Amino acid sequence: MLKGLGGLGDMAKMMKAAQDMQTKMGELQEQMAEMTVDGESGAGLVKVTASLKGDLKSLDIDPSILGGDDKEVVEDLILAAIKDAQSKASEAQQAEMVKLSESLGLPKDMKLPF
Repeated sequence: MLKGLGGLGDMAKMMKAAQDMQTKMGELQEQMAEMTVDGESGAGLVKVTASLKGDLKSLDIDPSILGGDDKEVVEDLILAAIKDAQSKASEAQQAEMVKLSESLGLPKDMKLPF
């Protein structure tokens, strides 16, 4: 008659593990907002720094490309640098999520957050 009560202990463990994971996810989200990656284009003529969350933090343009009439080229270089930084941020964010999954004993390919 009381066999089913053994499952309550397992359920409490699962709830605790879920709370721990939620806490660690929150901490990781905060850390990723502070961590940065650099993107560039034009062999370093345009450089962008972005957080792992994708927020742009800084833009550096080599003055040598500002003197010409190639406005479209400069705009393309800026966009390319931003896309490079965002791509690197996404890759780094995924790597951090894999680290978190592994630290929690979850499968490497498990998608977080759920």
